[in-house]
Amino acid sequence: MELNVLNIQGAETGRKISFSDDVFGVEPNDHAIYLDVKQYLANQRQGTHAAKARADVARTTKKLKRQKGTGGARAGSMKSPLFKGGGRAHGPQPRNYGFKLNKKLKQVARISALAYKLKNNEVTVVEDFDLAAPKTKEFMTILNNLNLGAAKTLMVTSEQKPNIYLSGRNLPKSGVMVANELNTYQILNAGNLVLSENSVKIIQDLLSK
Repeated sequence: MELNVLNIQGAETGRKISFSDDVFGVEPNDHAIYLDVKQYLANQRQGTHAAKARADVARTTKKLKRQKGTGGARAGSMKSPLFKGGGRAHGPQPRNYGFKLNKKLKQVARISALAYKLKNNEVTVVEDFDLAAPKTKEFMTILNNLNLGAAKTLMVTSEQKPNIYLSGRNLPKSGVMVANELNTYQILNAGNLVLSENSVKIIQDLLSK
């Protein structure tokens, strides 16, 4: 499949770029996408939640009543979860929610996500550009020229371009990433992908290995 390469004014440059069937034309694997997105979201969790168990609360361990003859169960400590102010039973403790996925599965997931985007006509290719200074207004003008001003977009550059990143980070519906840092969640979370011309080659070389 081929797409026209646009300039930042939204006009066609006369060049076309072809997308490899090995990356953008595969049959998407929904389960691989599910696992990769699940891992990404799990890794975002801090896991610092903690509740005080009976060993962590400062309460008396004096016998509250005689052990026999009361008609009720024995009670040996106010730290028991049965009493107000006692420790919590089976409460949350600090933990790491991350889990391992094979590299090949993650690669299949990214390829599947890109295939979905191209299939749904949610990919735009622009020629490589840079901004002289961080200007959110200029960044927004470029999106408007591409008819993506109101859409949720992810701009993918071929290399680190601080001025573009700083220009786009204040916009709630847009993001900027480098091609070799793309992940499945970011691809699917964006309504439209704006790929720079050179980033397409980098993505295809990276995912076709």
